[in-house]
Amino acid sequence: MKHLKSALQFLTLLPLGKSDTFDTQAMTPYFPVVGLIVGILLSIFDRMAMLFWPLPAVSAMDVVFLVLLTGAFHLDGLADAADGLLGHRSRERALEIMKDSRIGAMGLMAVFCCLLIKWAGLQSLNGPQRALILILVPAYSRSGMLFGMRFLLYGRTVGTGLSFFENALSPKDFIWVLLPAVFSVFLGWQGIWLNMTFILALVVILSYYRNRMGCITGDMLGAMTEVMEAVLFLVMAAGWPV
Repeated sequence: MKHLKSALQFLTLLPLGKSDTFDTQAMTPYFPVVGLIVGILLSIFDRMAMLFWPLPAVSAMDVVFLVLLTGAFHLDGLADAADGLLGHRSRERALEIMKDSRIGAMGLMAVFCCLLIKWAGLQSLNGPQRALILILVPAYSRSGMLFGMRFLLYGRTVGTGLSFFENALSPKDFIWVLLPAVFSVFLGWQGIWLNMTFILALVVILSYYRNRMGCITGDMLGAMTEVMEAVLFLVMAAGWPV
């Protein structure tokens, strides 16, 4: 439980007190569980807000709730990654730009578009499956980070993300990734689309990272999390047969 607590403290702003340990290798496998907890809190907030406001307003509040709950941790990575990756820059220059804390035009545009897509997806989810989808999508998006750490090398010789890459993840470290996949069964056909979209988006993002940079950084992991979340919400809002 102490490693799950560390993962929650790392990825969210939940008031859990002071951490007794910060073992990056031990807490990484719990990222999908953190996503599931984030999703449960989002679903509870969504249900309560529905008592007072219409769906479009609640969906906008859900987006803000996610930002506040995570402290814009992944959005910051998205902004930095967009500034570095979007453009005809060398690998070294892109890494240098991503390290700059200032946000540029590309980063601002990426954050705006990502939040807008999330809102569009959420406000189109209006059915009995909404609560479960709100729980599962954050879990899937944070599960994606494990695959980024497993299949791509870290792009820096120093940095806060270096400790996550010192030892390669083993198959047993992916055990909690199965958790959202198991619960997706209750979505019926929508669960199949959810898993297919997750796999496809994961392959596309990691392939882009490999071809563009040949590596991954903490900012790129954050960007992947945000993009994955936005894509999954949007796809799940489509009129799939159920």
